[in-house]
Amino acid sequence: MLLTNHSGRILEAGVDEAGRGCLAGPVVAAAVILPPDYTHTLLNDSKQLNRKQREALREVIFKDAVCWSVAEATPEEIDKINILQATFLAMHRAIEKLQHQPEHLIIDGNRFKSYQQIPSDCIIKGDGKYLSIAAASVLAKTFRDDYMAQLSEQYAMYGWNQNAGYPTRQHRQAIEIHGPTEYHRMSFALLPRQLSLI
Repeated sequence: MLLTNHSGRILEAGVDEAGRGCLAGPVVAAAVILPPDYTHTLLNDSKQLNRKQREALREVIFKDAVCWSVAEATPEEIDKINILQATFLAMHRAIEKLQHQPEHLIIDGNRFKSYQQIPSDCIIKGDGKYLSIAAASVLAKTFRDDYMAQLSEQYAMYGWNQNAGYPTRQHRQAIEIHGPTEYHRMSFALLPRQLSLI
């Protein structure tokens, strides 16, 4: 499927996040403004791409985008305000960091907290429909994966270089054996209900 631009406006930003469902690490959001007639045959929802493709596309986005930014909300913020509000916070920070203020926002998903009266549309599965959201998806995913791989050098037992903090069996077993780290989201169910953290 060939993705398209949404409105043709020069300063429309696509916004997406990575890491909402993880047990550890930040939720990361990205915002990308692409040229109005931009096309790219490989650019798609980051979940449909392999790591090598995402990393190659990240360089393409750096080169071709009008501007882009990446921001995060920390595990502490997630625990304090909940994952949905923390996701909005990360998205707002990404939009705020853009070199140009967008005139319109398109957000992947079905919910968004409006930002500075900038008009916005929520688009379910938008990362598979619009290029700027797909680009934001790639940036959020690659930046977050790199960060979790860095943390994995210090906390190898959790396998974050492979699972990026998602609730895999290996990750949950490591929490059961070693307990949580400062990077875990304590408001999440880190272990199945029948187990509990000591």
